Amino acid sequence: MTTTDIATTAGGSLAIRPEQTAWTPDQAAVLQQSGIDNQVAPAELSAFLHLCQRTRLDPFSRQIYLIGRYDRRQGRKVYTPQTSIDGYRVIAHRAAGDAVHSLGYDDTLWCAKDGRWRDVWLDDEPPAAAKVTVIRNGQRFSAVARYAEYVQTGRDDKPSGLWGKMPATMTAKCAEALALRMAFPHDLAGVYTAEEMAQADNAGPAEQQLRRVQPGEADAWETAAPQTAAQGRDYLHEAYEAADADTVRRLWLEARADGAVPEYLAQIAAVGKEKAAGVDEGSRPDGETRAVPLDSQVVDAEIVAEALTPEDDYAAAVAELRAAAEEARLDTDTFETDAATALGVALADAPTDAIRALAATLRNAA
Repeated sequence: MTTTDIATTAGGSLAIRPEQTAWTPDQAAVLQQSGIDNQVAPAELSAFLHLCQRTRLDPFSRQIYLIGRYDRRQGRKVYTPQTSIDGYRVIAHRAAGDAVHSLGYDDTLWCAKDGRWRDVWLDDEPPAAAKVTVIRNGQRFSAVARYAEYVQTGRDDKPSGLWGKMPATMTAKCAEALALRMAFPHDLAGVYTAEEMAQADNAGPAEQQLRRVQPGEADAWETAAPQTAAQGRDYLHEAYEAADADTVRRLWLEARADGAVPEYLAQIAAVGKEKAAGVDEGSRPDGETRAVPLDSQVVDAEIVAEALTPEDDYAAAVAELRAAAEEARLDTDTFETDAATALGVALADAPTDAIRALAATLRNAA
């Protein structure tokens, strides 16, 4: 199979050409129908096209697809390419064939909680782990997947979907995906299997702190309290509903005058930045999305500067640093003192760029 095979799998106007550098209008329309909404970043779409070309998987036959999950830090859905374990096998066999390499497997092994490995799993309870060894051209690539790290759970913390019905099979699929990615790092880089990513939708221990705030609801996380006014006005929700960045700027000023905390102001400023930059769909606090006509948005650079004052930018940087410190599990009670020590200057006097650089360092170390 050659690199042009993907061009004929979908056929007609949906065929992906090896030389194309952007999605055609017809392709983009079908992708949108498949669940990719307007929150997807242009860079994510471009990377997805490159990945489809490199892996020769057809997104219009659902061999590979983009899954959006809400990211609190970015304030929007972040899209990740995914395929099934079958798609991984197709890529691996195709890559091995192109390289004229042999491809094989050792027997799959499952580990019990007592640490003993078995070549068949007959217990009703899930295995503790599974091990798969891929053999490429005589070289062995072994990977172990722990059940606890990949199991998909529901709101009651019980295994859901196929993880509740076939835990041994699902754990083995995750181990196989890990082993195949080790054996074919170039061909499988940047794409993960649905079996591996099912756990990404789990409700974590800190979900109540990190989940999106509903309109009119107080946030238990002190750094992002949505209700700041005595009359219970939800400025953030109003910002999401605003028609343009100028309106968001006025809301920011009103929220500040009403005593809003810096982190809350930073959230409003982030909404203003999106609207000023011409983002055509925003994630609302209630979890829904609202399309905004492009011709109703402000894209002029001068308006961007007006919509985001230095105070806005500073508040956003401090919020990022505080979030990074919490992710790194640092003592938040001494946040300002520790930040001043690291920055070499009081937090109130620190340059915004230095604050963001420190936040990035903490995130990388977390």
